[in-house]
Amino acid sequence: MNDNNLFSSIFAVLGASITSFYAHLAPWLLLGMILVIADLRFGIMAAKKRGEKIRFSRAIRRTINKMVDYLCWVTLAEVCSMTFEITIGVPVISMGMLFIIYGIEINSCVNNYLEYKGIKKKFNFYKLVGKEELLDDVTEEKRKVTTIEEREVTKTSPKDDNQ
Repeated sequence: MNDNNLFSSIFAVLGASITSFYAHLAPWLLLGMILVIADLRFGIMAAKKRGEKIRFSRAIRRTINKMVDYLCWVTLAEVCSMTFEITIGVPVISMGMLFIIYGIEINSCVNNYLEYKGIKKKFNFYKLVGKEELLDDVTEEKRKVTTIEEREVTKTSPKDDNQ
């Protein structure tokens, strides 16, 4: 009977400390969950449009892995905030980390959506910071690659192939 009280007390203390640590991080965790689910949905729709075979066990496994990754990233951002906010005064490091991580997921969601809708453009979240256009033409990227390949082919002469 005494062991049950000890375990109950330990878990109550651990639960309270974990709850207090994550209490103000709930919006970030909720945002991560929403983005991961949206990425899963649009990724499945884009894969169906491409004619790929969808394995739901793999999709669920990757989705759970992403959610755990976001939990780890948000935890790391909070630890950095607790460590460096005292010195700097503003949680710049944790805000930067979360901006980068959530930007990657937003890119993935929007690009899967654009591919599903058949729009031949690529979205780049980080161009919000600059003054560049957010959507790039996919065909323009292919032209650049083709031009580079043509330059490499023209650099080698027929004499080099014979020797």
